[in-house]
Amino acid sequence: MSVLIKPLVTEKVSALNEKGKYGFVVAKTANKVEIKKAIEKAYGVTVESVNTMRYNGKTKSRYTKTGVVSGKTASYKKAVVSVAEGEVIDFYSGI
Repeated sequence: MSVLIKPLVTEKVSALNEKGKYGFVVAKTANKVEIKKAIEKAYGVTVESVNTMRYNGKTKSRYTKTGVVSGKTASYKKAVVSVAEGEVIDFYSGI
């Protein structure tokens, strides 16, 4: 199982990219040391700090012709990574 699931490309995280911080969705069981090693290996940058957050899934309900359909969104863990001064992670280089 991979530690890094996908990079976060949102408006809020894009504003942090200018300050040298990048967001990733990571495995729920990953700790900060594993996240740091995975990002340094995958992107070839020096990671200074890692901040993690856990998000619980929300319950959602939708009203349809056949009645109320209810479900739950998935829970996930997010990591915000600060890289060394002058280093950049380019998510769009492989496209």
